[in-house]
Amino acid sequence: MARHQADLANVREASPGSITWKRPWPVYKRLLRYVWPHRIMFGWAMLGMALFAVADTSFMAMMRPLLDGSFVHRDPVVVRNMPWWILALFALRGLASFLTDYGLAHVARHVVKALRAELFGHLLVLPNHFYDRHASGPIVATMTYTAEQVVQASTTALTVFVRGGLTVLGLSGLMFYLDAQLALFAFVVGPCTALLIRAVSHRFRRLSSRIQDSVGAVGHATTEALKAQQLIKVYAAQDQEKQRFEISNERNRYFHMKRAITEAASAPVVQTIGAVAVAGIVYMATHENLAGHMSAGTFAAFMGAMMGLLNPMRQLSTVNGALQQGISAASNIFQLLDEPAESQDVGMTMARCKGDIQFDKVCFSYGEHGERPALQQISCSWRAGSTVALVGPSGSGKSTMVKLLVRFYDPDQGRILLDGHDIRLLRRTDLRRQFAMVSQDTVLLNDTIARNIAYGELAHKSRQAIYEAARAAFALEFIEQLPLGFETPVGEGGILLSGGQRQRIALARAFLKDAPILLLDEPTAALDSETENQIQQALSVLMRGRTTVIIAHRLSTIEQADTILVMERGQLIEQGDHEQLLARENRYAKLYRLQYERNERYINH
Repeated sequence: MARHQADLANVREASPGSITWKRPWPVYKRLLRYVWPHRIMFGWAMLGMALFAVADTSFMAMMRPLLDGSFVHRDPVVVRNMPWWILALFALRGLASFLTDYGLAHVARHVVKALRAELFGHLLVLPNHFYDRHASGPIVATMTYTAEQVVQASTTALTVFVRGGLTVLGLSGLMFYLDAQLALFAFVVGPCTALLIRAVSHRFRRLSSRIQDSVGAVGHATTEALKAQQLIKVYAAQDQEKQRFEISNERNRYFHMKRAITEAASAPVVQTIGAVAVAGIVYMATHENLAGHMSAGTFAAFMGAMMGLLNPMRQLSTVNGALQQGISAASNIFQLLDEPAESQDVGMTMARCKGDIQFDKVCFSYGEHGERPALQQISCSWRAGSTVALVGPSGSGKSTMVKLLVRFYDPDQGRILLDGHDIRLLRRTDLRRQFAMVSQDTVLLNDTIARNIAYGELAHKSRQAIYEAARAAFALEFIEQLPLGFETPVGEGGILLSGGQRQRIALARAFLKDAPILLLDEPTAALDSETENQIQQALSVLMRGRTTVIIAHRLSTIEQADTILVMERGQLIEQGDHEQLLARENRYAKLYRLQYERNERYINH
């Protein structure tokens, strides 16, 4: 508990750390590129803002003829026409408001949609090492919360700055027209307001970025807890998870309140400066040396324009926070969009490979220089159609070899050859088209069984082909018992299916792809004996005529492999078939006997 309290205290002193500040204008200029395709609607919105300012200024200007002509001089023309002029002005104001609000909303939603689409597309092509360094929570927060904050910069802030700014210009011009001397006195306070706005700009932008970071942390903590909800219940870790979440939640609240304090304090100061100007105007206009200089209508129009300036000036002071928040959000989005994607899909084309694979002195490390490499000088060859098994303790490099094979990563040194071609010279899509993958952690999407089998490039496959693939994977026996058959939703992550059913869907997907190379990551490890037997039968059919790479933990499942590679601490220490490795009485033989004895003890008990 003491550590938890210390963590909460440290929240208040935490710095953004990873934030890379950019000047506001380049970020806003880049954001405006997304507005350009909707420039016609944006133009209508700008016209609406201009008309709104004209209507407000005109209404204040009408105060002089309204008072002098209608009440002082009783001009019949003014008396007769003034109501119609007022109606016309308010009709113009309503039209201008509609053009502004609808036009900017139209533009803003298209901008957010375009940003999210570009972000999503970019996330799909980012390299694996990006996801090694970034948690999913902040990424999801960028797609949802952060992208939504851009609306503040592209609608609310823009409306206030343009419409409010034009209104200030119009009313200011009216004041100078009515009485330049009084207007000059009033605008002495202008520089004071500008300096105040500039002083809080940087603080708003800094706090907005910290808020966005804290939202990402809240999202990450929530995502982790939802994924691990069964583990949390079994180990009664609810209090521990609540404390972890409280740290992120408190950080979010704290920075929101710091921004609220800044925003709440800036508005009264601006209004006070404006009130000083109003008091001074009243004093000067009513001073005996100026008495009689202004008519009642002129004074009313001047004061109306002066008072009319207070609201847009107040909005201009408070909207700065929304603008800075939007610019900060856009900066974070562009920072993610600027992350380098996988290399462009260029190189040699390959229709269908034979399946000859060679590792030639391959070295690879996940981390920075100085860390122990995940693979060290790996050299081996696998002929087309053979079955190769990778064995060894966790962290020995088995999965890394498979990841390099499909170019989730590239070797630091050495090369990997497919049919004699360096895989880095092949188009990524053509290379990955040569592989089908089945692992113990089956990935299913929240869609129907049919669409999970015919996924991605397989979506064009016929229903008959999907049916045959499901039959080959021994999946028909449970699919046909479901009320909706192949159209049955599987739920998020396939939660509505059992583990064995999910594995058979994955197998059906591999059958349908019909790739020349098959990658198996212990696909039967978590299954019962009966289900494992069915899947092993399906796998034996699927493996025929294909180069098969198996990551194995149970050595009894790979006794028939053509080649077994024994890995340890990133090095290839043994290779050969089952009988050869047993005869050598080395690492493989010891692992095999250890597992055999363990299984014997389990059976006897």
